[in-house]
Amino acid sequence: MDINKVGIIGAGTMGNGIAQVFAANGCQVVMIDVDQQFLDRAMGNIKKSLGKMVEKAKMTQDAMNATLTNIKTGLDYNALNDCQLVVEAALEVAGVKKGIFAKLDTICPPGAILASNTSTISITEIAAATKRPQNVIGMHFMNPVPLMQLVEVVRGLATDEATLTTVVELAKKLGKTPVVVNDSPGFVSNRVLLPMINEAIFALETGVAAPQAIDDVMKLGMYHPMGPLALADLIGLDICLNILEVLHRDLGDPKYRPCPLLKRMVAAGYLGRKSKHGFYQY
Repeated sequence: MDINKVGIIGAGTMGNGIAQVFAANGCQVVMIDVDQQFLDRAMGNIKKSLGKMVEKAKMTQDAMNATLTNIKTGLDYNALNDCQLVVEAALEVAGVKKGIFAKLDTICPPGAILASNTSTISITEIAAATKRPQNVIGMHFMNPVPLMQLVEVVRGLATDEATLTTVVELAKKLGKTPVVVNDSPGFVSNRVLLPMINEAIFALETGVAAPQAIDDVMKLGMYHPMGPLALADLIGLDICLNILEVLHRDLGDPKYRPCPLLKRMVAAGYLGRKSKHGFYQY
């Protein structure tokens, strides 16, 4: 399938990053959210991101203008009725996602691919909310989307080969590297990453070392570009907690039990960079 018009559900950090990447690669993009202020903020963030690329000579001003022209925003799902692909990047809540996919199923044309950017929720479960589970797939982009190369392509139980092949080839056209994985809680990325972050938080809570020391050990000793606590702040501590709770619940293994310190910080509103306060101050 030749994908040239794409819908994006959700104008948050991931949604606007995904919209930017598709638009920069020549796709017509329709970004939908529930409030115009979220869409306006997203467009401001996209302009800022593109502007930095122009400053660094990674993009021309004409290419920036063309990218912005390729993005339309709106509040009405019916604007997606001729999209060949829709990527959902809404809240990491299964009920919310299933409601969105059920709605998309009635609006999008037959054969359109419905993808989720979920970081841990079952693609098979999401697909069951539609009458086209064969066309439902995971496209798990990494943050920040314009810079990170990986797209974790998640095959649900009913995802067909045509859908899988189309999404893999599309990811390559976006300049990304697709890696195909099967549907399982946390997939590969977060099933491996979050226990490491969680253990770093336990090390902090039990007084093994200070935040910077923990991060320095992992950066200097294990060649990680960013320490686990700084990375948690970037991801969002609420998102980290949510993923760990899904892993703990769905896999039933106590090794995924969220650290109590993480729970306290989220309860206090210390969510990382987005709240200006996490393991570090911003």
